[in-house]
Amino acid sequence: MEPLVDRPGPQIGRSSLGERMASCCSYRTLQAWLPILTWLPKYRLSWLQMDLIAGLTVGLTTVPQALAYAEVAGLPVQYGLYSAFMGGFIYTFLGTSKDVTLGPTAIMSLLCASYVGGDPVRAVLLSLICGTIQTAMALLRLGFLLDFISFPVIKGFTCAAAVTIGFGQVKNVLGLKDIPHEFFLQVYYTFYRIPETRIGDVVLGLLCLCLLVTLQWMKSTLEPPSEQNALLTRAAHSLVWGIATVRNALVVVAATFVAFSWNAFGSPVFTITGKTSQGLPPFRAPPLFETTPNGTSISFGEIIEDGISQKSSSQNDYRINANQELFAIGLTNIMGSFVSAYPVTGSFGRTAVNSQTGVCTPAGGIVTGVVVLLSLAFLMPAFYYIPKASLAAVIICAVAPLVDYRVVMQFWRIQLDLVPFLITFLLSFWEVQYGIVGGVVVSGLMLLYNVARPSIKVCDHGVLVMELDSGLSFPSTEYLNTVLYTQALQASPPRSVVLDCHHVNTVDYTVVNELRDLLRQFKLRGVGLIFSGLQYSVLEVLLAADLPDLRHTASVEAALTILSGSTQ
Repeated sequence: MEPLVDRPGPQIGRSSLGERMASCCSYRTLQAWLPILTWLPKYRLSWLQMDLIAGLTVGLTTVPQALAYAEVAGLPVQYGLYSAFMGGFIYTFLGTSKDVTLGPTAIMSLLCASYVGGDPVRAVLLSLICGTIQTAMALLRLGFLLDFISFPVIKGFTCAAAVTIGFGQVKNVLGLKDIPHEFFLQVYYTFYRIPETRIGDVVLGLLCLCLLVTLQWMKSTLEPPSEQNALLTRAAHSLVWGIATVRNALVVVAATFVAFSWNAFGSPVFTITGKTSQGLPPFRAPPLFETTPNGTSISFGEIIEDGISQKSSSQNDYRINANQELFAIGLTNIMGSFVSAYPVTGSFGRTAVNSQTGVCTPAGGIVTGVVVLLSLAFLMPAFYYIPKASLAAVIICAVAPLVDYRVVMQFWRIQLDLVPFLITFLLSFWEVQYGIVGGVVVSGLMLLYNVARPSIKVCDHGVLVMELDSGLSFPSTEYLNTVLYTQALQASPPRSVVLDCHHVNTVDYTVVNELRDLLRQFKLRGVGLIFSGLQYSVLEVLLAADLPDLRHTASVEAALTILSGSTQ
């Protein structure tokens, strides 16, 4: 199987306007915007079987997860399915990865809940706004902004979100109602109201959790089939692996059957999902205003202002194009708002399932979308009896792997990474978006500190040799000035200095201006300052600045010879 490879657009250098326009209109540029054109002409019949199997498997995983994530978003369960099918169709045309699946996720649902407060109208409108912003960022090629979110920030956010989401489902396992959404209040009132626990929900929830964990453990410890009895072994291996892969669907179906049976015998001991809308969502423009139950109309601007005011209080052989992925997600959210979807993004868990089942192209997403549509069309009446405890078990098992203690131990060994991780993790319990902002700010400050305080290695060879380990820019000029003054100019007697610059590849005007003053100070004190190992680009800037008494050598040894007075 040939891997799907991202084909970025052509690099345009100095060329005529006509050449640039021709390049922009080329077939390669079209491939960059429509990646389906890179793999569809090479599509093989053998890939179709793998895409069908992968799409069906992911679809059976998506349906129960979508229902559960709608609960996290505080929306009726059908909105999870409304959000789950559009991504598969659009990503087939626009996606740069054969594995990625778009749809509702636990973390996105948590973020959505904090903004829309369980209001479907606002959730759909949020999808339109998110999609518009994401698409604009993709068209402006702003995907590079993702590079400024460090790995410790991402892990701190996902760990905190997983804890928040997982604990938020404890109330459904216990059968408790009317628990606040704020994390700290949620913790308090969950323990405060434990005496109100419903035994039926607890038993069913724990059974579902045990079954899900067992099936996941079986899948992770499953050994490859042996050579002896190869056919039988492979069949058993495939059966166990398949059951474990669609474990969410099997557990929810079994729990629904149990709840239906108890209700049929007049013993409603489980908290069930209840009435849901039946059929496919209508295709219509997203609402730009909302009418409250008392007849008051709220405009688009008022909805936005209200949301703001509330808040103020790689394993595979291909490369992902960040801008193209952003474009695909943005367009999915825009189109999703026309079918009553709330914001979606790429799913870690379902992407892993997609990859493990051997998907060959993004066309598997079409099969997944069809499975979701069929569920909406024919299975919605059955969703009435889905126990909330079973959906809670699905969510808890889905977010548990996001709490990666091994990564935390690695951060503990690398103290600099531990700081943004902890800041992000702790602030995310207040508001997850504040955690991200706090972590990014701390990471940025640490990055700026490294720029402003470059490492300077000082050696004494009769004269001082100072080796810089990075480029020089305006934040570092004061630090360089201080080191040279304290180590050389203020020494008694003043010392000559060789500035080893073979690691320096950039300078700016502030640095040049500071070097001019330093050269004058060294001359006044009768000592020398020689630059060694200057790269051509840096030397060209210094010569253009016409620095007085600028001396430079190819090596430190040559500079030491000059300063020792053995040569002129």
